[in-house]
Amino acid sequence: MADLQNGGHFVKQSHNNSKCLNHSKKSAPSTPSKAVNFSENPDGEKHREKYLTAKYGAHQMALIRKRLKVEMWMFDQLQELCESETESSNDVDIDLDEILDIEDEIQRKIFVRKMLTDSKSSKEIVNKFVDELLERAKTL
Repeated sequence: MADLQNGGHFVKQSHNNSKCLNHSKKSAPSTPSKAVNFSENPDGEKHREKYLTAKYGAHQMALIRKRLKVEMWMFDQLQELCESETESSNDVDIDLDEILDIEDEIQRKIFVRKMLTDSKSSKEIVNKFVDELLERAKTL
């Protein structure tokens, strides 16, 4: 066999099959796919969920816990405020990030109170919730 260099590529040719190999170079033969096809759910295995996990530093983890604590408190308080309402369409969803994006304290109070206008709780209870929420939001 002889090695020939053709445009920067080495091509091995045997002396007696050189015409055949040159011909195959022009039109590549069909090669089978190199992809592996796994059957879906073989042997009835249970589908496993995939989760991405990350490792946070101690300070970052403390901030996440603090934020979660405020969000869980807010969720519980909203459940109590809307407890007397039976329709799920009246659920209030307050985004803590939206509150934190508002710089003025008075504007924050107005924003949260507008979100709670449909609440059937007394104004005293709503005002107490708003004040407490804004105090907790300051810690974030």
